[in-house]
Amino acid sequence: MTIQILVHDPIYLDYHSTTPVDRRVADRILHQMTIAFGNASSTDHIYGDEASKAIRQARRHVAQLVGAFPKDIIFTSGATESINLAIQGSIAPKIANPNKPRVAVCAAEHKAVLDTCNILEKQGKIELLQLPVNSQAQIDLDRLQQACDRGLDLLCVMAANNEVGTIYPVEQIGAIARQYRVSFLCDASQAAGKIPIHCEDWGITYLAISAHKLYGPQGVGALVANRRHPLQPILFGGGHQKRIRPGTLNVPGIVGLGEACRLRQLEMAADETAIASKRDRLQRLLQAQIPGLQVNGDRDSRLAGNLHISIPEIPNSAIIARVRHRLAISRGSACSSGVEAPSHVLQGMNLSEEVIEGALRIGIGKFTTEEEIDRAANILVAAVDSTRNIIDE
Repeated sequence: MTIQILVHDPIYLDYHSTTPVDRRVADRILHQMTIAFGNASSTDHIYGDEASKAIRQARRHVAQLVGAFPKDIIFTSGATESINLAIQGSIAPKIANPNKPRVAVCAAEHKAVLDTCNILEKQGKIELLQLPVNSQAQIDLDRLQQACDRGLDLLCVMAANNEVGTIYPVEQIGAIARQYRVSFLCDASQAAGKIPIHCEDWGITYLAISAHKLYGPQGVGALVANRRHPLQPILFGGGHQKRIRPGTLNVPGIVGLGEACRLRQLEMAADETAIASKRDRLQRLLQAQIPGLQVNGDRDSRLAGNLHISIPEIPNSAIIARVRHRLAISRGSACSSGVEAPSHVLQGMNLSEEVIEGALRIGIGKFTTEEEIDRAANILVAAVDSTRNIIDE
């Protein structure tokens, strides 16, 4: 019998989609699932007491990472639920008003924000305003301020873009929102644990995060909801979490989120510096060997692990088909990459059709090695060369 041995596992460079769970986080989750497995709402015995204590500790770790108060942390199934709770829960008390609630969103927001707002607009519940972005996915702060000045009930701007990695000036946006007394929702799914965030100091009303973007488990997240702003539940069935988000708490997942946040606070600065160095190396290698390669997004203010490129005259699907068993990269957001439609982010940046069709998102993380960077460059260059040869024939 012949045994096939894989010399190398496929190289994982899709850290924007999800991250591997840190082994230290996984150990905490396993302990919570098998030893300290109590229900945090069971108050009649020590198993419930220990689970409740673990939840309180996780709240502190999440709050410390993003500069919030522990009592403002609501645990959810992930950023998508957090975003829905923030948007629907904050505008619900205002729907009965004579004037519809006015909501402004950045055009490059994640679909969790855009789809939620579009549905509410179609239902006649809100008036929706889109704030455009430029060719680097940057937002115009003067235009944002004008929108706030005309009156808004909710402003939605992400901390960092999930496709091109552009980092937004959240502190400045929060100051503008605070000046005009506008509630500010910030989707920090891609940013938490990678760049500093200070909810309370920066005037962020609602902040959404997902554990699986910062080396924690999938299916758990949190919403920071400033206690000074009313928020109605969108789910019902119990008094859990101050009656805002009912349901039995996912204690192992929440503990994993808390531990991941604790580790990011300790290791973020050093990790992100090393990640940026690897990103820059990969960028140099590709630019040196792929003529005409374009780097998209704000190259002066982007996530350390983000490298979003376009290769002229070569469809991204052709590259993905050639590398998929050796290299994990993507054409865009995992929430929309299965949909045959151009990226709304790249369209909002007014990039050419050729640039959009050739776009590839590469995500580097703390477990990416220098050797993987070099191998990934070789794989991509070879795929581009072979594809160009076929096109030229």
